[in-house]
Amino acid sequence: MILEINYEEGGFCLGIGVIMLDLTSPYLEWIGPMMPGEVFPYFFTMEMFQRALLAAMAVTIVSGFLGSFLLIRNLSLIGDGLAHVSFGGVAVGIVLGSTSPLWYALLFSTISSILIYEMQSREILTGDASIAIFLTGMLAFGLVLLRISGGGITLDVEGYLFGNLLLIDSADLDMIITISLISFFTLISIHSALLATTIDPLAAKIQGLPVRGIGQIFSVVTAMVVVSMVQVVGTLLVTALLVTPAATAQLIGRSFRSCLVLTQIFGFSSVILGLYLSAEMDTGTGSMIALVSATIFAAVAISKIIRSYTSGMRIYSRNEA
Repeated sequence: MILEINYEEGGFCLGIGVIMLDLTSPYLEWIGPMMPGEVFPYFFTMEMFQRALLAAMAVTIVSGFLGSFLLIRNLSLIGDGLAHVSFGGVAVGIVLGSTSPLWYALLFSTISSILIYEMQSREILTGDASIAIFLTGMLAFGLVLLRISGGGITLDVEGYLFGNLLLIDSADLDMIITISLISFFTLISIHSALLATTIDPLAAKIQGLPVRGIGQIFSVVTAMVVVSMVQVVGTLLVTALLVTPAATAQLIGRSFRSCLVLTQIFGFSSVILGLYLSAEMDTGTGSMIALVSATIFAAVAISKIIRSYTSGMRIYSRNEA
């Protein structure tokens, strides 16, 4: 099978997204009539909506896997920070007239992720402080740049801020699928070393593991995944898919492996329900996905609190008896 290469300003894509869409389209069209609602079935039958669905699914898989590692490394804030940085890159791309601003977002986010990691590892600044500085600085830079250029907050810009799956064209799909595949297989290949360096960095270094190199690779992968999520949930709502499903899974998971599986379940549930509700209620896709994800987390957390309270009362009653 020959990969189609599409050259565009600011970079090129490998056509993997188009190939994936061609392969999955017949199955989606078969599933479509079984879906509830008046508008939601179109996500399975029309190419524009199929692109959106495929992009959302790819992002959900890799973000769930990455989010589980971010939580155990206490880096849940970095996704939000890099998403805001990516908006600065998007703003530069829009002002320069690029047809694919996400390439600029990828460049800005990758550089920022490496700088954040280096400042943290060299103890120049704590991780949270450096993330906060990049977060506010680059978001402000993007907003000021758009205002100075005269464009302001247009519908396209709002799509990058809050997510708009319907703005994903073939080139964007290619980029999202390519980034998702590269990121997923990179994480798979380094996951053992990543766990070792997370649990005990000193012991991992003594054993000869390249702790610094693994950290830098992880930072770059995080930046790539965040950029791929921008059009799905928006720069302001990235945490909804990157952290919330993983945090929900940790509430009930008994091991890291079970948490990975549960993260995928909660992530896919958030995306499917979010797309269904946004289609039927005519709301933003990114905001509805974020709301559903937060609602699932709240439901699981409340259930766990009630269960814990009930178990405590039973133990207390037995002791009294």
